[in-house]
Amino acid sequence: MSEKEVSNTEEEKSGIGAESLMKGTFILTLAGIVVKVIGALNWMFVSRVLGGEGIGLYQMAFPIYFFALSVSTAGVPVAISIITAERVAVRDIFGAKRVFRLSMWLMVITGLIFSALTYFGAEWLIEWRFIRDPRAYSAVVALAPAVFFVTIIASSRGYLQGWQWMTPTAVSQIYEQIFRVVTMVLLAELFLPYGLEYAAAGASLGALAGAVIAVIVLVWYHIKLNRNIEREFTPEELLPREDEYETSALKILKRIFDLALPVSVTSIMLPVVSNLDLVIVPQRLEVAGYTVAESTELFGYLTGMAVPLINLATIMTASLAVSIIPVLSEAKALGNVAKVYESTASSMRISNFVCFPAFVVVLVLAEPIATLFYNAPSAGPAVASCSISIVLLGLHQVSTGILQGLGHTNIPMINMIIAAAVKVMLNWTLTADPRLGIMGAAYATAADMGVAAFINIYFINKYIGYKMEIGKLVKTVAASVVMAGATWWSFQQLFAVMPSNTIATFGAVFFGCAIYIAVMIIIGGIDEKDMEQVPILGRHTIKLLRRIGVFKEKPAEAADSSGERQ
Repeated sequence: MSEKEVSNTEEEKSGIGAESLMKGTFILTLAGIVVKVIGALNWMFVSRVLGGEGIGLYQMAFPIYFFALSVSTAGVPVAISIITAERVAVRDIFGAKRVFRLSMWLMVITGLIFSALTYFGAEWLIEWRFIRDPRAYSAVVALAPAVFFVTIIASSRGYLQGWQWMTPTAVSQIYEQIFRVVTMVLLAELFLPYGLEYAAAGASLGALAGAVIAVIVLVWYHIKLNRNIEREFTPEELLPREDEYETSALKILKRIFDLALPVSVTSIMLPVVSNLDLVIVPQRLEVAGYTVAESTELFGYLTGMAVPLINLATIMTASLAVSIIPVLSEAKALGNVAKVYESTASSMRISNFVCFPAFVVVLVLAEPIATLFYNAPSAGPAVASCSISIVLLGLHQVSTGILQGLGHTNIPMINMIIAAAVKVMLNWTLTADPRLGIMGAAYATAADMGVAAFINIYFINKYIGYKMEIGKLVKTVAASVVMAGATWWSFQQLFAVMPSNTIATFGAVFFGCAIYIAVMIIIGGIDEKDMEQVPILGRHTIKLLRRIGVFKEKPAEAADSSGERQ
């Protein structure tokens, strides 16, 4: 078989429009950053229209919407992505489409039920004082229809991700956020003359506008996918297989449910743990000797400033966790053990490569970053104490994605429950220690991530024999240590020349990252194989590094270059 034929065969196995692991990750990461930037700008505009009281009404309604959304959609995209990737891998296109149709019907029914519960339950929530201000009623009702559309989005994105096609998810997320923000601002402004209650409801309708436009965008991608399928596959390959008639719809729905339920529980654990922090941390800070006001302030530094920075720094690993699922599901379905192992190893390397420098930046520049983002230099100790969580959260996200891609969705759920118990115990003991205070709570947060990550890694080793590449890890740590010194030195020098925290911070981050990448290349922490995976810049960087002698030029390419010169 020729090289071209081999390439074509691999492309067919990967599915129409399939993207490489790094390309898919890069696309989702870029979309995540754009969405967060638009969201940050949104609050600037909406806050000016609604003011603190109006924002309060909106925020009373939004958790109800978010809870309904979490219960109705969490885990479904992962489950559909896994099953679709398995079917596409063995070229069972009819089976893949059947999974999508069944999941869509399931989501339509689920969406209608939860939309109705949100709509008709709004009055009950106010009567029973779950929502303290009756004026939030209109905002809750306005959010109800969005639940239906978002459940449809969940099924659609999961199916397209199963084809290893992350672009539809990324594009639909951006369009959804843009239309949501524009609608929120316009309707809040339009309804403001009728009262703050209606202005908050107008802002809530932004969720519906964003969801509707996302559905339209995804429909366009589904049409495009179906055209590609009809062009690339023979009519025989699109027909149902004999065993398809033996697989009842109930069995498929049960498989979706079995895969989705643990993921749903895992996602619900996040707000549960946050609520436990709300109960435990301020109380234990008071035991440590802080006043109520001081405890509240320190708790705000941790949960409102440090933790959001940690989440921001792990956008790429969160995207990688989504991208790795269909890649591993496909490889497992094909029995390609080598690809399962290499994809796992690659995702772990990427996680460490990205998270260690982010950890260094947040640790070394904790106070300048807290000043830059929040104008709160006093939050520096909490931010610095949380910094190691970047590495641990990255490993947790990626290892969870790996186990889900291998079909073991229940293991991350159990591990997260164990980790949450550890966090509660550490919060109770460490936070009450006067020598630690809020830093004790930060260490408990890091332990939560670490325990879940390392138990995940244990099970990954058990199922596929993967072990952390110690050599690569040591080189990454060594480059990070050099980066730490370079970042701190450059910040001091820049701040001395031009005493601007913003310029000094951004300049130090840029310089530190450049040093980190240079050291990694010199000591072999990044090789040519890793560089090939980088979208757009990878090939050009390899050519440049070959010219300056960092990477050795391949004999065949050297001969070609010689022939071209002649």
